[in-house]
Amino acid sequence: MTEHTQFTEAVDLAVGILRGAAVERYADPTPCRDYTVADLVNHLAFGFLLAHHAATREPWPEEWAADDRAPFLRELPEREWAAAAEKEGVAAAAAWADPQVWEGESHLGGGPMPAAAVGAMMTGEFVVHAWDLAVATGQPFTVSPELGEAALEAMTGMAGMGREAGWIGAEVPVDPTAPAVERALGVSGRDPAWRP
Repeated sequence: MTEHTQFTEAVDLAVGILRGAAVERYADPTPCRDYTVADLVNHLAFGFLLAHHAATREPWPEEWAADDRAPFLRELPEREWAAAAEKEGVAAAAAWADPQVWEGESHLGGGPMPAAAVGAMMTGEFVVHAWDLAVATGQPFTVSPELGEAALEAMTGMAGMGREAGWIGAEVPVDPTAPAVERALGVSGRDPAWRP
């Protein structure tokens, strides 16, 4: 499995779970500290948009704040969020499907970063947040072993920086023989046994 097929698989996973998250559950809690289901849907939608801009190397508009509502959701009722997020996710996956996009430098709104590192980070983020949303809304969650390994590698690589910045919690111990995706959850500060 190539980097760009892993990216697409992660987007497809997240989009499927977004579609399955009933609007009536949007006020429910999630494994993400202080995030409701609605907050998490917005976060995934914004992630798709940021990933899309990273692929095209377009700068982020100055008025964007990643903790704010995703720009394309601002005027929409919540019942339309999943469809709008799906559209942006499909666009991001299409942009990252070009192997040349993984070469050279890109960004995540700040300074330059290797494009391959950005793509890998976003792949891991989409897998982990798909789990967050699935478990919060009572949906099944399965990933291929290859995608689980990609998520584990991505989360392991970014965990230190994320903990320093305060957007990844302390590691949760997980059995080292557990599937890679469960170990990715633990590295990213999540308890794989979490339930609402």
